[in-house]
Amino acid sequence: MIKVVIIEDEIPARNKLKRFISELDEPVEVVAEIDTVETAVNVLENMTVDLIFSDIELLDGNAFEVYEQISITCPIIFTTAYDQFWMNAFESNGIEYLLKPFTQDRFKKAWDKYLLFKKTDSKENEVLVKLQQILNNNKQEKNYKKRFTVNAHQGIYFLNTEDITFFEANEGIVFAVDIIGKKHLLHESTLKDIEALLSPSEFFRINRSELVQKQHIERIERYNKNTLAIRMKGQEIHLITSQGSTSAFRKWIED
Repeated sequence: MIKVVIIEDEIPARNKLKRFISELDEPVEVVAEIDTVETAVNVLENMTVDLIFSDIELLDGNAFEVYEQISITCPIIFTTAYDQFWMNAFESNGIEYLLKPFTQDRFKKAWDKYLLFKKTDSKENEVLVKLQQILNNNKQEKNYKKRFTVNAHQGIYFLNTEDITFFEANEGIVFAVDIIGKKHLLHESTLKDIEALLSPSEFFRINRSELVQKQHIERIERYNKNTLAIRMKGQEIHLITSQGSTSAFRKWIED
């Protein structure tokens, strides 16, 4: 029997995972369903499991806080709506990264990778992990977007990526904000589309609607217990990190 823990704060997403698990050929037992960092730490400290399905943004913080506090020896399949955490995931026993909404076919491929890890010995596992790291490094070496096209009444003009302090999404519209605080309406309709075009070492999504560039961050202050206030170049107002992204942001800003 394969013992599985699900760390997920959204009930529909949890139910979807359980349904996919129930349709597997292998005997699987979901031994715990967890929705907070605090509960995850308490449960996993006293339980041995074979596999963890883990969301990243939980009710009381970021799941990486769990893996910083306790030692996890089993593999983790991460399930999340955000793709900026993939580097953290593979540094935390992650073997797969499922972006929501994922299909049953995509889930099955992740499960098959787990079975491969399960069957191979420790030396072969090390080879697979190193191979995954090489693939991840190759992702970082791809060519990222150097400028964006903007439509205006006078025609089309270009905005250099290096001059953008942050991106802002508002009701299906995405703006790029430059170093003097001017907003530029972009063709792309979601921040997810933008993220795929940018270097994760230079840009970070601090909440659901804002994506900041590291070189234009002027000041960071504590906003409350679990969030930070960020002052960007050319801006009077502060941008606020979400509770779920704060821990990962602290690591990212120090790299």
